[in-house]
Amino acid sequence: MGFKLGSETRGIKSSKDTPIFRKKLEKGVLGEANNDGSIFISKDIKPGSMQEKEVVTHESKHAKDMASGKLGYGDDHVRYNGKTYHREKGKIKYNGKWIDEGSKEFPWEKAAYKESDKINNKK
Repeated sequence: MGFKLGSETRGIKSSKDTPIFRKKLEKGVLGEANNDGSIFISKDIKPGSMQEKEVVTHESKHAKDMASGKLGYGDDHVRYNGKTYHREKGKIKYNGKWIDEGSKEFPWEKAAYKESDKINNKK
């Protein structure tokens, strides 16, 4: 399951009424949380499915963290808990190595997967 932090903005800064949009996303990407508080869901995910709930929960955690200032990003970086990580070409430099965006190695992804795993009581 792949997730990617989006880069589109719409001027919406509330995580309470998160707007969710279905759209074609990059191959392997199921959802994106955007700086403006919106979430993109892959148009290939069946509406109302368990997978949709998992992706929305995962991306909502990112949106909440962005709204609180815990998580932030730009085209060339991700900032988490005050530390900045370089980002380019779909990878983020973490602990001295380049890792694909969405990897469960990142602490912000671990937190989001922890939330989405609750949907199916996976953990």
